Amino acid sequence: MINFTATDDLSKLLVHLEGAYASNTLRAYKVDMLEFIDYCVRVGAAALPSSPATVSNFLMQTVGQGIKTSTIRRKAASISAVHRLSSLDDPIKHAEVKIALRKISRQLGCRFEQAYPVTRTVLDQLIQACSEDLRGLRNKALLLLAYDSLRRRSELVSLRLSDIDWLPNQTCSILLRKSKTDQQGSGKWIHLTAETTRALRQWVSESKIIDGHLIRAIHPSGEIASSLCESRIPRIYKSLAKRAHLSEEAISGISGHSMRVGGAQDLMSQGASLPQIMVKGGWAKTDTVMRYVERIRTNPIHNILHG
Repeated sequence: MINFTATDDLSKLLVHLEGAYASNTLRAYKVDMLEFIDYCVRVGAAALPSSPATVSNFLMQTVGQGIKTSTIRRKAASISAVHRLSSLDDPIKHAEVKIALRKISRQLGCRFEQAYPVTRTVLDQLIQACSEDLRGLRNKALLLLAYDSLRRRSELVSLRLSDIDWLPNQTCSILLRKSKTDQQGSGKWIHLTAETTRALRQWVSESKIIDGHLIRAIHPSGEIASSLCESRIPRIYKSLAKRAHLSEEAISGISGHSMRVGGAQDLMSQGASLPQIMVKGGWAKTDTVMRYVERIRTNPIHNILHG
C-alpha cells in the first residue's frame, strides 16, 4: 500500500513541477521513478522515501539489463531529485549508494558512446539526398539550420517564424528563447549563414507558413502539420543517410546529436577556440565539447561515408 501512495505522490510532484523544469527532465523523472517504485513493490521495500540500501540494491540489479553506466547514473539522479524536491532525505548521498555507483562504473566502464559526426562533408551528402518536393525543402532547411546553429533538437522544433530576423545582407538571425543551459529564458540571438538563410526562405515561401512553428511535420497526404515532434529528427537524418548510401555503421550511429558533434569538430578544425565553440553550441561543460572534438584525427571522415 505504501508504494501506491508513492505513485500518487510522484504524480502530484510532477504536476507541481510543470513549468519549472524541461519536459524531457520531467519525463525522465517519471520513467525512472516508476521503474524504481515497481522494483520496490517486488521486493517489499518503501520507494518514497527510500533507504540507501534499497536504492543500492536497485542500481546494482540494473547491471545485467544491458544498459550503460550513464543510464544507471541518470536513474540515480532521478531518484535523488524526486526525494529532494519532495523535501525528503536524499538516499543517493549515502556512502552505500556512492559505493554501488563506483562498482557499476568499474564493472561497465564510463566511456561515452558518441554519435557519428555529421561534418560538412557528410552534410553535403545528406543535402544531395533531399528530394525536390516540399518535404525535401523542409529537410534541407532542417539540416542546414541544425548544423549552422549547433542547436539541440528540442530547440530546433521550438523555433517559431517570429523568431527569425531577416537581415538586409541576405542572412538572418534566430532568437533562441530558451535552451537547456538557459532555463530562465533570457534568450540568445544566433546568426546564420546566407546558405542557411536561403534554405529557410525557400521552405517558408513554398510551405506558405505565415506564423507558428518554423520546422514542421508533413503528413503523407502532403498536409503540413503545426509542429514537428523532436523524436522525428533523428529518423529524418537516418532516412536521408540511407538515401545518400552512407555506410551501415554511419546510418546506425547518426542521432539527433550528430549535427552538434560534426559542427563542433568542423569549428575546431577551422581554428575556433573551445570557449567560442561552447558559446555557439550552448554547452556549459568543457568535458562535453572535448568528447566531441577529441576524435577529429582518430575518426577520419572516409570511415563514415560510403561503406
